[in-house]
Order: sequence, then C-alpha cells, then structure tokens
Amino acid sequence: MTSTPAATAVDAGTIRYDVDADGIVVLTLDDPRSGANTMNDRYVTSMTQSVDRLYDERESVVGVVITSAKKTFFAGGDLTSMIRTTPADAQAVFAQLQQIKADLRRLERLGRPVVAAINGSALGGGLEIALACHHRIAVDDGRSEIGLPEVTLGLLPGAGGITRCVRMLGLQDALLNVLLQGQRNKPAKARAIGLLDQLVDSVDALVPAAKTWVLDHRDDAEAASQPWDRPGYRIPGGTPATPKLAQVLPAFPANLRKQLKGAPYPAPRAILSAAVEGAQTDLETATRIESRYFVELVTGPISKNMIQAFFFDLQAINAGQSRPAGVPAYTAGKVGVLGAGMMGAGIAYECARAGMAVVLKDVSLEAAEKGKAYSARLLDQQVERGRIATAQRDEVLARIQPTEQPADLAGCDLVIEAVFESQDLKHQVFREIEPVVDPAALLCSNTSTLPITGLATGVTRPEDFIGLHFFSPVERMPLVEIIVGKQTSDAAIARAYDVVRQIKKTPIVVNDSRGFFTSRVFGTLVLEGVAMLGEGIDPVTIERAATQMGFPAPPLAMVDEVSLVLPQKIAAEAAKAAEAAGAGAFASPAMAVVDRMVDEFGRKGKAAGAGFYDYPGDGKKLLWPGLWEHFVDPAKNPVDDATFHDLQERFTFVMALETVKCLDEGVLRSTADANIGSIFGIGFPPLYGGVLTYVNNYAGGVAGFVARAQELAAAYGPQFTPPDLLVAKADGGDRF
Repeated sequence: MTSTPAATAVDAGTIRYDVDADGIVVLTLDDPRSGANTMNDRYVTSMTQSVDRLYDERESVVGVVITSAKKTFFAGGDLTSMIRTTPADAQAVFAQLQQIKADLRRLERLGRPVVAAINGSALGGGLEIALACHHRIAVDDGRSEIGLPEVTLGLLPGAGGITRCVRMLGLQDALLNVLLQGQRNKPAKARAIGLLDQLVDSVDALVPAAKTWVLDHRDDAEAASQPWDRPGYRIPGGTPATPKLAQVLPAFPANLRKQLKGAPYPAPRAILSAAVEGAQTDLETATRIESRYFVELVTGPISKNMIQAFFFDLQAINAGQSRPAGVPAYTAGKVGVLGAGMMGAGIAYECARAGMAVVLKDVSLEAAEKGKAYSARLLDQQVERGRIATAQRDEVLARIQPTEQPADLAGCDLVIEAVFESQDLKHQVFREIEPVVDPAALLCSNTSTLPITGLATGVTRPEDFIGLHFFSPVERMPLVEIIVGKQTSDAAIARAYDVVRQIKKTPIVVNDSRGFFTSRVFGTLVLEGVAMLGEGIDPVTIERAATQMGFPAPPLAMVDEVSLVLPQKIAAEAAKAAEAAGAGAFASPAMAVVDRMVDEFGRKGKAAGAGFYDYPGDGKKLLWPGLWEHFVDPAKNPVDDATFHDLQERFTFVMALETVKCLDEGVLRSTADANIGSIFGIGFPPLYGGVLTYVNNYAGGVAGFVARAQELAAAYGPQFTPPDLLVAKADGGDRF
C-alpha cells in the first residue's frame, strides 16, 4: 500500500519528524552539520525529543519508520569526542550512554510497529538503533556493510548492541558471528545471520516497503514488541546456567586467549564479559553492565590509540593526504605484469578483480600460465565458499592473458614489474617492454629494497617511473608502499595513488632510500629477535615476548618466511653502499647467527624446508632443536619478568627508533603514513595505534620514551640510541 506525502514536518535538530496521511511517522536521521550521522550530543537531544513526541502523539501514531537522508544509514559513535575522553569524564559518559539506551528502550516499547529502513551501511551505533526496531529492512546493493565493528577500535557496542544481539541470536552466535571479531557483513550475509529481516532492491523501494510492513502489522501486538518483552521469552541456546551451554562456555576465554596470543587487547575480553554477565540478568541490568565496560574502554588509552590509527590516520590517507593536488583522476585500463611468480601472480589477480585487462608475462608461456593458475585457485575457493558465482570467476579469469611475448603488452597504460630483486634484471625487462607499451604508461617496480632512483636509470622516462611495493600474500595484505624516486613526477605519484585505490588497497607514499620505510623498519624487528637468540635467550621466550606484546607473528618465524639468505644479501648491499659513501655501517650482532644458520647448518628458511623452524610435511612447524644446542645459554634462562619486559620493548623500540630516523631523513612524509604503514605492512601491534603514536603515548610522553631508549641502549646496544630529532622533540615537549 502506498501512502500519500507527508502531512507535517518538524525539524528536531538531527532528526526530521514527518507524519504521513496514514499516521506513519518517518524519523529521518540527517545531521545538518555533518556528512554522516553519528551519536553526538545533537543526536542525543534530537532522539529524546523525537521519542517524547512519539509518546505524546501515540494515540494517533500507526507506526514508525527510521531512515536516513545520508549516503549511509548511520556511521556510529562520535569518535572525535571519544578520543578526547579521560577517566575524569567517566560519569558523564556513562550518563549519556544511559540516556541513549533509555530512548532506544522507549522506542521499542512504544506499542507501535517500528521499522528500520537501512539505506547504506549501518555500522556500530547505526545497527544498534536498528536493533531497537521491530523489523529491519536494508537495500541489497552488495556494497553496504552491516555490523558491530567496535572491537576493531578498541571499544565495544555500548548502545545496547551486545545486550540485544545476545537476546536475538543467542550467546554463542552473537559472540562468534557479530561481536568478538566485529565482522562487517554485506546485507545478504547480515540477513542470513539474523541481523536483518528483509531486503529490497533499491533505495526507492525502501521506505515504501517499510510503510507496507507497518500497515500490514498495525493491529499485531506481537509485531509491535521485541521477543525479549514477550511472555515466556528465553534467550536462544539458553543462559550460562543452561547445562548444554555451560559445558562449552569455559572454552570461550581459552579460545579468545589463544586467538589474541596473550596480547593485552581489553576490548574482546570486555565484550565476552559483558555478554556472559548480561545474559544472566534482566535487560536493564544487562545494558548497565554493557555501559560500565564501555566507559572503561573509551576512557582508557588503547581505544584512543586504535581510533587514531584506524579512523583518523586511515581516513587522512584514503582521503588523498599524500596525493599531489591538481592531477586529473586516473583509471588504469590495461596492465602489464612482468613476472608470474607469487608476487606477480597476486598482483595480476588483484588487478583483474578490479576490472583491468591483465597481460601476465614471464620468460615462458608455461611460467605465465602457472601464474594465472594462482588466480584460478583463489577464485575457485571463493566459489566454493559461496562468495562469488561461477560466472564472476570466469569473468575475472578471462581478463588475465598469460604470455612470454613482449609484443602482447601493446597498449598497456600501466606496467608493474615483479621480478627477482636484481637491478640488472629489472633494467632488462623494462628495456623489452618500454617500446611496445603506451607511450605515457605509468612504469612501476614492485621492489622491497632496491632504490627507485637507481632502477629509473633503466627506462627512458624516469619521470613516469615509481615504486609500488606490495606485500605478500598480495590478495590478503591491504597496504601498498609507493616509493618516489628523485625524478618521479607529481603526476606519476598521483596516478600511482589512484591505481592503489583502484585495486582497493591503502597507499602510503615515501621517498627513496635503501629499504624505503617498511622493509627497513621490518628488518630491525626481525634482526633484534635473531640477536636475542645470539645472546643465548630461549627461542620460545623470544617468540612469546613478541606475540604477547601484540605482534601478529613472532620474529624468528617471520625471518623464516622471508628467508635467511635475504638478510645476508641486504647486509652485503648495505655494507657495499656504506663503503662507497665512505661511511661505516652498523653491523647487527644478528648477522653472526644468520651466517651460522645458512653457512654452517644449511638452514635457509621456510622455502628451503629448514630455518629457525623445522617444517614437517605431516604436521605443524616446530622450532629446530639445534637452536638449544648451538645458541641457547642455560645460565640466561628462564628470564625474569624485568628481562621479559625488556625483550618486549626491544621489539617496539627498535622499530620506533628506525621510524624516527626515516622521518628525520625525509623518507617518511607524514605521521599517518608511518602509523598505517607500520600496522598494515610490517605488523606493528595495532593496540598501540602505530609506531609514532606509540612514541607519543609512551609513559611520560616523548621524553619518557627517550629516557627508556637510553636505558635500552646502555643495556643492549647502540641500535637503541635515540636520534637527534627525537631528543629535540623531547626537550621541546613536542609530539609527532
């Protein structure tokens, strides 16, 4: 049934209150001062006023539809305010949170059907508003995201999300499918989980569908109530006291600890606690429990670190902070990928998925076809999991043309080279293809260490030459490091930035140097772990110190992944460059260990089947027993708590100090690039908000960081000596 246009319209701040001829009230979320709706002070006032009016006019209200005038339904909490909160604000935050929940509780108990008409994404607070409605309809556009991702910002859903999800889905499904990992679901998946009730094909159909549902259920008292407000309601799967659930519940904390690897992330633990505790009480008490945990998180340091990185820094980068202005937007149409090994195959896959025609070239057609087969395997996995249809798989694969002929790259407006790390070889492959590609093609090298300025001497257009450093595996790693050579033009930088965004990855832009930013800083991390082994520290202790500090992978395992031969080559190249410059190079004590592993024991890493770990074909990798025989000093093990803390901070400090050097030398262009690059590219623990935020927020600020670095330098070596830039900032009371 179609309703007539609104009969009345009243502006209530961020919410428009419209009543149509059928008596259906449409509450339109539309903050006039922002491009997105958030739970700011204006929202709180507006929602209270709107709900008050609904109760005042309840006798004439047939039902309510909540929708949005923005591109997204609702963006969630007001992160600008949250990042400024301190423990002194705890009571005020709690009071406002309770007001938000009181309004949503009154809304769901209005006694009239309330429908959320979700146009676009509903994440965090947006979904929490929708969960307080009796029926949820979204547009099945394949782009919108539905979920409660607060855990990824160091927070928990604080506006009733935990309480309602548990009561709607059951404790186990709510925790695993929605809360603990903060999954962002497409509308169809969200409906399958149970977060949505209905899908429509277009935004135009959304509000009419919502009004139809209201009118169809205007006389249905059950439809105008929540399941948990009906007589006889029980949480699906039971409460923690239910025998069947009680049997499996003790495994949840253990599994969570295993997933976190002992890292001190408070949000997942708080979510688990709020969900389990709240499931044993009435709804009002459950929401208060939820609020108390939220206040503890939002006033603490880790949420601020993660909000800074994953919202403000990431937003700055994706908004084009590093993209030169005035250069027209660029979309690549045909890309030539040179080299069909693991990196080249991954790059070809990502480009084909983004809609580009891909020419995948290698020295033989067989090698190129093997590279294309990599894409086929990834696409087949997606078909098996129901994420794409067979037709979509075939469409992507059809875009990839394997070849060994340079002539097949004719017309390519983008070239990405991904061959072995040799300047001579890279010069050779560009000489082969440069005469046949588009005369204005962007020329990119996927190198992890070789200076771009030197590589650019192998092409005729160095102004169009730039580095695109992908990370392995390409299809899973979200970052691309763009490296600017001395002759690289602003136009090339802008086009490279656009290419990275075209394949839906995050770009950071750095200036040229050996190792650039990510490889250079990553090297300090893994070599510090190897140096600890050389000092006689038990390798299990080394690996656990890293993972319990929040690193996603331990250092000895990471060295195995990249191979032990690579540090040898990098060290040799660095020594050669230092000698040519007439300067000395810092010789890491780790290299003595690496040299013994490779030269004496023949252990070169995972690809060779033996490194710091053994790799049995029929089981999980295990640390090589020879490490205890040849390197571990029993007199230094087990370590005490103070030494273990030193080991943990040696990892974070060595990376931070090298990052400051990159900033001082002009390799890094911004703090945001450093923070996002360190988290997305080289595994700096996300709970610290990135490497420079870690320095800023260390106990005692930058001055405290410098003092601690000096302690570590005295105890463990000159790699911890704070550079002049850092000391100057500490002396001046400045931050990065």
